[in-house]
Amino acid sequence: MMFFRLLSDIRWQRASQKWGNRSQARRNTSAATESSVSLPTHAQVVICGGGIMGTSVAYHLSKLGWKDILLLEQGRLAAGSTRFCAGIVSSARHLSLEQKMADYSNKLYQQLEQETGIQTGYIRTGSILLAQTQDRLISLKRLNSRLNVLGIPSEIISLKRVSELYPLISIHDLVGAMHVPEDAIVSSADVTLALASAASQNGVQIHDRTNVMHVMVKKGRVTGVETDKGSIECQYFVNCAGQWAYELGLSNEEPVNIPLHACEHFYLLTRPLEIPLQSSTPTVMDADGRIYIRNWQGGILSGGFEKNPKPIFTEGKNQLEVQNLHEDWDHFEPLLSSLLRRMPALEALEILKLVNCPESFTPDMRCIMGESPTVQGYFVLAGMNSAGASFAGGAGKYLAEWMVQGYPSENVWELDLKRFGVLQSSRTFLRHRVMEVMPLIADIKVPRWDFQTGRQLRTSPLYDRLDAQGARWMEKHGFERPKYFVPPEKDLLALEHSKTFYKPDWFDIVEAEVKCCKEAVCVIDMSSFAKFEISSTGNEALEVLQYLFSNDLDVPVGHIVHTGMLNADGGYENDCSIARLSKRSFFMISPSDQQVHCWSWLKRHMPENDVLFLEDVTWKYTALNLIGPRAMAVLSELSYAPLTPDHFPNLFCKEMSVGYANGIRVMSMTHTGEPGFMLYIPIEYALHVYNELMSVGQKYGIRNAGYYALRSLRIENFFAFWGQDLNAYTTPMECGREFRVKLDKGMDFIGQDALLKQKQNGVYKRFTMFILEDHDTDLDLWPWWGEPIYRNGQYVGVTTSSAYSYTLERHICLGFVHNFNEETGEQLVVTTDFINRGEYEIDIAGHRFQAKAKLYPFVSLYAYKRRKDEIEMSDVHGK
Repeated sequence: MMFFRLLSDIRWQRASQKWGNRSQARRNTSAATESSVSLPTHAQVVICGGGIMGTSVAYHLSKLGWKDILLLEQGRLAAGSTRFCAGIVSSARHLSLEQKMADYSNKLYQQLEQETGIQTGYIRTGSILLAQTQDRLISLKRLNSRLNVLGIPSEIISLKRVSELYPLISIHDLVGAMHVPEDAIVSSADVTLALASAASQNGVQIHDRTNVMHVMVKKGRVTGVETDKGSIECQYFVNCAGQWAYELGLSNEEPVNIPLHACEHFYLLTRPLEIPLQSSTPTVMDADGRIYIRNWQGGILSGGFEKNPKPIFTEGKNQLEVQNLHEDWDHFEPLLSSLLRRMPALEALEILKLVNCPESFTPDMRCIMGESPTVQGYFVLAGMNSAGASFAGGAGKYLAEWMVQGYPSENVWELDLKRFGVLQSSRTFLRHRVMEVMPLIADIKVPRWDFQTGRQLRTSPLYDRLDAQGARWMEKHGFERPKYFVPPEKDLLALEHSKTFYKPDWFDIVEAEVKCCKEAVCVIDMSSFAKFEISSTGNEALEVLQYLFSNDLDVPVGHIVHTGMLNADGGYENDCSIARLSKRSFFMISPSDQQVHCWSWLKRHMPENDVLFLEDVTWKYTALNLIGPRAMAVLSELSYAPLTPDHFPNLFCKEMSVGYANGIRVMSMTHTGEPGFMLYIPIEYALHVYNELMSVGQKYGIRNAGYYALRSLRIENFFAFWGQDLNAYTTPMECGREFRVKLDKGMDFIGQDALLKQKQNGVYKRFTMFILEDHDTDLDLWPWWGEPIYRNGQYVGVTTSSAYSYTLERHICLGFVHNFNEETGEQLVVTTDFINRGEYEIDIAGHRFQAKAKLYPFVSLYAYKRRKDEIEMSDVHGK
């Protein structure tokens, strides 16, 4: 093979030449970005970063009516990583939110040329996603089902069809493929300039060669920015600094943690083929080969996600404009070999250049957007994980809506900056994690997989003890949590490598744990739950909490209240349990990944004074869930306190001694609907209390259990969890929790007006339980989450969580049912009658399974099954 190398950056030169010959609108934008123009001293919004993200935010803010906007770029517009972006715009993403962002971006780029007169290089090519294995094909089928219900055309195609669409592709080792005909390619740099031009025409000022030194903060709010050309007062700051967003966040007077890290990303450019590829030639994604292939000026552009990525700039090295890093053919060789296996005809094709450019990645493969939890008015949009062209339009739109309206039009929690804490911002952690993340982009997204790097960062005091007893671990917000416990006779290595869309190898293990929870007693370490204490010198704590929470917290001391912390639209900002410890003190328990968000929400809504106190006590307590019908017997022996329902009713909290340890907060709840107790133990007593529980519990059949058993129990009891089933866009009225709302008590609380309106007018979605009817657990693909729900053949929603019910011996899915007008698509009110009269199906990778819909907890259904079995048995004996 011949390698032809150029000394200059051909792509940048050609782009620069084209940019110099733009329309008058383009020249107006150029004038607006000249460094000679004096910098204003005040703006409503300052955006840092003149790449595709920063210009998208500026464009969408100006479209929403904000005009006093200043965009600052330290070099030239589009001269950072945007300049090297491969320009692939694909909706083939596994997160529904990312699919919507990419679909919006595609439509935006298509009309941007007409709006601005600037060519963006937009060409609708479509894309072909290849599958070399059956698991990859299953993954594509699941993806295809989700795209179709969003109205994004896609289909699973035959290998013959692959050859028709792209004759140069070798299909000898493929088992199938998916075609997404509306995917496209663009010039990311030209899209950036078009967005900048449109924003400029709408009043946005753009200044290049202006370096932001740091953001000024006063009393927890943005007040301005300091640049190398002077200070600017502002109310909002948007960090779109790409790979430098991390350093910029830490440079503030009050640091903002933005966990991302750059890696080298390689792709090659070739000369045109002997018969040049047509501009509409489809983009090819060969994830099993770890490569992507797109048309580039009659030749190809091909890169990928190697197994051994090279992180860079860990020390925080900065440069004004990203220059092409050194070629590394040895490093690129596995991807090159993969390319030649897929397209053997390229063997004699001249390679023009190997591009090596930095690309930023995040700890969980999802981009970062949203407002800082510590600094009001400080927004972030960064960390695109090599999908900047696909996400820029949609992400910029959502962030602009967030800033202008107070919330985006979609639930963006999966991308929210507040899903991370300080713990994910260690440079060492980020360096190691992105070395795992980059290869994972090409890996099959099997259910329940776990990151392997950055582990054992936050652990319970019982970690080593549980690990020695066979605990297999998962991580939530950096906290290690047991999934299940492997018995000594099980093949541990096989379990560790069990990754499937079908019945998993841990099925029998979890079944035994669930059975023990149902018939005896189990211990589950749930220390990762976020825990807060709110207190005051007078009645201030109660008064504030009554306003912040939807349920009545003015209960007797010792009682526990399940309640939502709602936003103005009645949506769940948090779903929690609050125990009243005293007249002036409350103990709040929240989901693990709510720790940062919950703290931020409370701080921003609580008045600042010397009589009201908020403390995060997550680290102070180990939480053990003692669950099962024999939990009372075990705890009674260790506490010498009466625990019968007469003395210790449901949802009751009392400090008591357990074994030798004092001050244990014992609560009569289990988060599953099963009987038992939660024990909140000061960490110094954790090991003692655990050992005592296991010792005394031996005669009652006690054993350890993990979160997989907990998940099965809570789903079969129709318990919704925040982050999976509930979010800021679901209300208590929509999920059957109106009994947890104090609408009839004459008290004002956040979200009250929205809930009163829903009570009067009805709801447009209802949380529903589905029991699969014709599903073979051993042979059929399992539902995991995100499966489309059909009612009478019409799409009505997606599943939010699912689990196998060992009690009913069937799969249960939870999800929201909508009522769409078939002709107009308009949402209609969902009534109980609408739910009950429908015939339902759940789509699992293109195969629809019949399901029964229920609006009441599983317990009632199980009682019916038991009565039916007893009647049938009596009939048999009678005969």
